[in-house]
Amino acid sequence: MVVKKIWMIILAICSLVFLFGCKKEDKIKIGITQITAHVALDSTREGFIAALKEAGFTEDKVEFIFKNAFEDLGNANLIASEFVSAKVDLIFAISTPSALAVKNVTLETDIPVLFSAVTDPVAAKLVDSLEKPGSNITGTSDMTPIDKQFALIKQLFHEATKIGFVYNLDEDNSLVQLQIAQEVAARLGLTVLDRGVTTSSELADAVDVLIPQVDVIYLPSDNLVASSVPIVVEKANNAGIPTVASERGQVENGALITDGIDYYQLGYQTGLMAVRILNGEKPSDIPVETLENTEIVINMQTARTLKLTFPQEILDVATLIEE
Repeated sequence: MVVKKIWMIILAICSLVFLFGCKKEDKIKIGITQITAHVALDSTREGFIAALKEAGFTEDKVEFIFKNAFEDLGNANLIASEFVSAKVDLIFAISTPSALAVKNVTLETDIPVLFSAVTDPVAAKLVDSLEKPGSNITGTSDMTPIDKQFALIKQLFHEATKIGFVYNLDEDNSLVQLQIAQEVAARLGLTVLDRGVTTSSELADAVDVLIPQVDVIYLPSDNLVASSVPIVVEKANNAGIPTVASERGQVENGALITDGIDYYQLGYQTGLMAVRILNGEKPSDIPVETLENTEIVINMQTARTLKLTFPQEILDVATLIEE
């Protein structure tokens, strides 16, 4: 009888160990890969995680595995392969290069993939179409409302006619934005003067070349540009040239103004898509989404540096960043 009780206790302990072991093993693994670190991409990641946590996917249930490629495509490919080898339950790729790296290694797997901070996922060949993205991949586009931003230039800077546009030649998304900017500018009677670069040092030189020729510097949604905003803003401010941004993070980094998207909200929206997938929906059944709401954001320190004031109707609806 005593021996039987001892065995029952041993079995109970083993069962508890097994259950706790299973609970640990059953923890959902989400791999997050990001091409580099700057405000927009970091905010996207933060919004994504926040949405999941608010939906109940907290850190006691989910292991968030974050890896930064540090602007190296080889690293991005390696990270993607590591996530596949680790058999994560979902991969979140932030930026086009990271998303492409993940897509290439998950084609023969059933790992669901979400992307964000991608301007044109169809042109980038990430998805077949926005409505029917593909077998295991979908996400959100950060297509910036260039028409709103150029209209803001016309509204605020009446004498401005020439817009400087600096961008990374290696980013297809930036080429898409340049084409849109040229089309919008033509409709508004503006001219875009562009300079394509591949490194931050080339970007600084390009800004020096553009400044004497333009009335406004426009900052596209571009990873190289986003990482170099303080450099561009300092040069433009010294020359008395306003900087109009494509998104809020650039204004937080010193650009004068935007009527653009908030990358935290974009990431949050992608996180809600992740919740749907973790609850059983297939990525192929979820169309690519965009963030429709934009907001005017003004960096007041930059405005004071440039000795600029804004109409009250703009100030009434704007978010004001004080440094």
